[in-house]
This record gives sequence, structure tokens and C-alpha cells, in this order.
Amino acid sequence: MIPIPRDRPQTLQIPLGSSQSHGINPTPLRILWNDPNPMGSTQSCGIDPTPLRIPWNDPNPMGSTPAPSSFPSQVQGEAGVKFRNWAGTYGSSPELFFRPRSVEEIREILELARQRGKRVKVVGGGHSPSDIACSEDFMIHMGKINRILQVDKEKLQVKVEAGILLSELNPELEKLGMALENLGAVSEVTAAGVIGTGTHNTGIGHGILPTQVVALSLLLASGEILECSESVRAEVFRAARLHLGSLGIVTSVTFQCVPKFRLREVAFPSTLSQVLDELDEHLRKSQYFRFLWFPHSENVRIIYQDPTSKPPCSSSSWFWDYAVGYYLLEFLLWISSFFPGLVVWINRVFFRLLFNSRVENVAQSHRIFSYECRFRQHVQDWAIPIEKTKEALLELKAALERNPGVVAHFPVEIRFSRRDEILLSPCFGRDSCYINIIMYRPYGKDIPRIRYWLAYEEIMKKHGGRPHWAKAHSCTRKDLEQMYPEFPKFCSIREKLDPTGMFLNSYLEKIFF
Repeated sequence: MIPIPRDRPQTLQIPLGSSQSHGINPTPLRILWNDPNPMGSTQSCGIDPTPLRIPWNDPNPMGSTPAPSSFPSQVQGEAGVKFRNWAGTYGSSPELFFRPRSVEEIREILELARQRGKRVKVVGGGHSPSDIACSEDFMIHMGKINRILQVDKEKLQVKVEAGILLSELNPELEKLGMALENLGAVSEVTAAGVIGTGTHNTGIGHGILPTQVVALSLLLASGEILECSESVRAEVFRAARLHLGSLGIVTSVTFQCVPKFRLREVAFPSTLSQVLDELDEHLRKSQYFRFLWFPHSENVRIIYQDPTSKPPCSSSSWFWDYAVGYYLLEFLLWISSFFPGLVVWINRVFFRLLFNSRVENVAQSHRIFSYECRFRQHVQDWAIPIEKTKEALLELKAALERNPGVVAHFPVEIRFSRRDEILLSPCFGRDSCYINIIMYRPYGKDIPRIRYWLAYEEIMKKHGGRPHWAKAHSCTRKDLEQMYPEFPKFCSIREKLDPTGMFLNSYLEKIFF
């Protein structure tokens, strides 16, 4: 991801139309918190007008909140929807697509799924570049379940519905004098989705985003609700904080916040050799330290982000950020699809044009943490033990040098996270370095990447890597059992909570079976 001006509004594209080429509605949709109709009218969306009324009589074997016996609400499902993720890398055509407004309506959907023997997947912002959210049966979009439910200013905790986007939550927290301690680069993601795949940012003193969750509610396939926290159903909580959408449907999340704060971002050039030699010093100097390496060169961009009392300031420029850094770059990347050798030149020239000087920005924390993903892209992102950072990166650099026919787009982004005890966290039991590689899709065109991907995965596996769950990877259950010490325990919890596999899909079957 490449930084952009922080004051430019972002638009969430939910590709839900019926375009003949890709099944995508090209019109971007702006979803606002508490908008009574954020997805458009039922006439424009082509929703099936026939309501589904479903009675309830489920048992309650787990001592959790039982499903009620009847509902006044009515739920409608839309047929013919074609879903594609934001990157355009995966898609599916669910039999029915639902936009419920309440937990009761979700229960009705689950009952219908049980009656028809269908599986169910939940989709949020659709930003996962893998097929983790895809389903050919039932798909639920949580965009209308997006309220702030409770604020505890004394404990600095906020309870929200699972479908709220972080782009909606962050400004509301700011008004309350609160903020999330750390955020990923993309804010058009839901509260449940951002924890479900283990979203992370950087900062060796900070964990991945799920470590900021202190409680959550989980709706099971049976219609029961489990309340989970460190003191209530602690083992389920350790699994559900990074749930992969495989345990049930998260309906609410309680985040531990901190007082709101500004961040000062300072970015400056360096070299790969220098930053790796001085890595420990950089980790000590900056609370949120990361760096960008430009493949096929020694060029590096170091980025420090730290709390400050300085007034806001910005170094953004439309000409450099967009005319050059977006429009010209995308055109040249497209040209390079015919002449791959240009990638080496592009990486070096654009470093000199855009990343070879010192810049500074100051803003509220969420505005500094969040970037806009300009280009559709394929992504891999693995976490390795932090002490393996230098060795792994130098091996990746050497692999590219040995294979001049393999090209790598810039940047390779290197970030750091604190260890935790979440069962499927890539940082389970160890401080970690995330190494993120990308290949852009200029104008939607795929660039050959398999040789790059295979070389990268081989290096990551050699150094004890664990894949980011939202990103593409080739790991099977056998691989994951070796990588994640608590993988069998997670599988056992999943089988107890979802014994019929209602929440599975092809992605999850690949890793669980």
C-alpha cells in the first residue's frame, strides 16, 4: 500500500451488480453510519419481495442465550447477486444474498439455511484479497448492523455491532475523546471482519488488532448466542478473537480503547543493508516503525509514527500523489505487462520521484494509520520470528537477483507486532515481523506472479513463517498444524460450535480438512 493525502474521503465499493463482464456494479456506494437504507432501495437492488417467516424451537444445550420462539421481523433474500472482493481476485454467486437489520433477522436466515441444508458466509467490506468470504449458498452483508451499542468512558471501552466499518467508528471515537490504540492501513473494513482475519499494523509494543478486543458475542448455527471474554468462556474467546468466520456469526465486539492522540509521521530514505543492520535501534526509536523496500534495488523508505502534541500538518500534493503516483504509475505498470524488464526501472525511478526525500505529517491517529489502497492487487503477507527478519529479506533479495526473469512490484512492506496468545494468531507466542509482498493489477490486468510467490513462500516457510489469514496462500491443514501450535485446539472448538459445517466454504475446507 502507498500513502495518500489523508484528507481525501474514501468510497467503499461493494461489487453487487450484474455487469456482464465481471458481475460487478461499477457504481461506488457510500455507506454512512445509521443510514436507514445504505445499500439502496429494494427496487434498485432487485430484492425478492417475498418475506420469509421462520418459527423457532431449538434446544439450548450450551447454557447460552436461546433463540426466541417467534419474531415480528421479516427477512428478505436477493437472488442473482454476484459478489467480487475489492481486489477483483475472487468472486462468487450466492444463491441468496441478505442484508439483515438485526440479530433476529440473522437467526431467521440461519434457520432457513438449516431447513434447506445451505451454508452461510458473512461479508463485510470485502477487502480480503483471498476467497475467505465467498459462498455459493447464502451470503450475509452486515452493513445495516452497524450501531455503537455502549460506551464506557471510565474503562475506555466501546461495544459496537459487528457490521460497523472502522471508517464509521473512528470519527465517533474521536468525538468521545477515544481512539483505538492501533489500526490497519484500510479503514473500510468491519469490526468483525478486521478481527476475524487477524488484521495488523506495526509496532513491536503493540499486538494485532484482535488483541484490542475484550469481549464479543457469537451467534451459533443453532441460533444461540455465546457471550465471550477473558473471564467468560475464555477458551472460546481465545479462538473467536481470530475466528475466520468459521465459528459462528460475530454480532457485537467490545474494544479496549485509549485516550485519543495525534501521531507525527516522519518518512525518510535509507538502504536495505543499513536498516537491517540498525533494526533494533529503529524498533527502539519509534513506537510504530515500519519500512518499505523497493525490490531490484537497495532502496528503502523508513517510516516512524509516534504520538505528538504538534499541530496538524500535511505534505500531500495532488500532482505527486495522484498524477504521478497513481495515474502515471498505473499506466507504466500496464505497459510493463508487455515488457517486464521495465519493472526494475519503474521501482528505481519512482523511488527517486516520490520516496527519496524526508516528509512529515501530523494528524489524529486514525488518519495517519489509514491509507488508501489505490490499486487492485494480489498480496501475500507472512509473519516470521522477528530475529529472522534480516536473513529472510536478504534471501528474498538474492532470489530475485538469481532470477532476472522474475519481477516484483514495489514496495515490500515490513512491519512488526508483539506476541499474543490468540489461538490462530500469526504472532502466537512470539514477537513477529510481517513481510508483505504485492503484485498490482493495473486496469484489472493480472501480472505473472507464480514464480515470485513460490520463491517467497519457500523462504517464509524455511524461517518458520505463518500466513496472514486474509491473504492468498497455498497452505494445507498439514502445513498449518506445524505452523500454529494451537491449530488442533481451534479445530476442536470449531467442530463443537459448528458441528454441521454451516459456516464453511471452499477456503476453509482447504485449511480444516
